[in-house]
Amino acid sequence: MDRRELRRAWDAVADTYAANRRADGDDAALLDELVTTLPEDVTVTVLDVGCGDGMRTLANLEDVERIGLDLSSRQLELAADNVPDASLLQGEMTNLPLAADSVDAITAYHAVFHVPRNEHPAVYAEFARVLKPSGRLLATIGSRGYETVQRDWLGSGRSMFFSTPGRRRTRDNLTAAGFEIVWERVVDDPLGSSVPFVLAEYRG
Repeated sequence: MDRRELRRAWDAVADTYAANRRADGDDAALLDELVTTLPEDVTVTVLDVGCGDGMRTLANLEDVERIGLDLSSRQLELAADNVPDASLLQGEMTNLPLAADSVDAITAYHAVFHVPRNEHPAVYAEFARVLKPSGRLLATIGSRGYETVQRDWLGSGRSMFFSTPGRRRTRDNLTAAGFEIVWERVVDDPLGSSVPFVLAEYRG
């Protein structure tokens, strides 16, 4: 799927996806742990890449400046209603519309694997560019390598693209972009699967 087709697919499935995802759960609880690793006594900024309707991550981030980025205009419409005080941007994670060294942390829940895996190094390089030194990344990674298009995803009648090089190659890509893995955990997902997450620190 090309990016225009993917954007149209997300616009079409946004409401169905929101209805199928709870706003709580084990992976949402990781956000509290992320915030405890960020600087104290200053206002910190967290960018949520692939923010969707905002309920999964943006709404669960407290006491921080929140920026949500998504490819889908419909997802951003939902996020604007659900998290009205968040700053919202439409764009690509391979070309983030943000200045260098501008955010303290990035969350990327179930997001990067909607980009072709050969472009994942560019994604992580963009994350590194906009993070401040020692900034944190909390992200889902693939446990194995695959690239596929799922038909009638979530019963929506639309197709969805997924692509990941797998756990080891992803860790290599993160290291090449200047990240150091703090931890990796397998966490239950509200859609019924268990997926690996990493917390990584940008070391430059």
